[in-house]
Amino acid sequence: MDLQAIRLEVPENGNLILGQTHFIKSVEDLYEAIVNTAPQMKFGIAFNEASGACLIRAEGNDEDLKQLAIRNAGLIGAGHLFVIALREGFPINVLGRIKDVPEVCSIFCATANPVEVVVVQSEQGRGVLGVIDGSSPQGVEGEQDVAWRHGLLRRIGYKR
Repeated sequence: MDLQAIRLEVPENGNLILGQTHFIKSVEDLYEAIVNTAPQMKFGIAFNEASGACLIRAEGNDEDLKQLAIRNAGLIGAGHLFVIALREGFPINVLGRIKDVPEVCSIFCATANPVEVVVVQSEQGRGVLGVIDGSSPQGVEGEQDVAWRHGLLRRIGYKR
């Protein structure tokens, strides 16, 4: 087996969601979950089919984000994987609905950080072992850091 760490392209001023699902209609169901939850959000979805024609299936309401999702899904190359590239909203706005899509098996990450996907290659194909999301901790937050965190969450509207 061969292990690789594949760096994904994160949209400027945006986020990525990476997950695993199991059925060809996933790409349409993920589209509906996002537009019905956050209609203002711009996004692209790519889904790697794992049987039959083994195509990258794609949907979205923003062509640049759709193409970015397709590039990332192609780089990873694992079957039953989906990549969502999004802007004008945050993963927290749609993650619950995405997890509720019946075909979704798991979410590997939802991030705006630099992200690498750890992929294993076997004779059969590729699989995702996990992700490296951002950087390692550099310490423990102090009082100033707590105040900054509280302020940020209130500035962006997630706490009052």
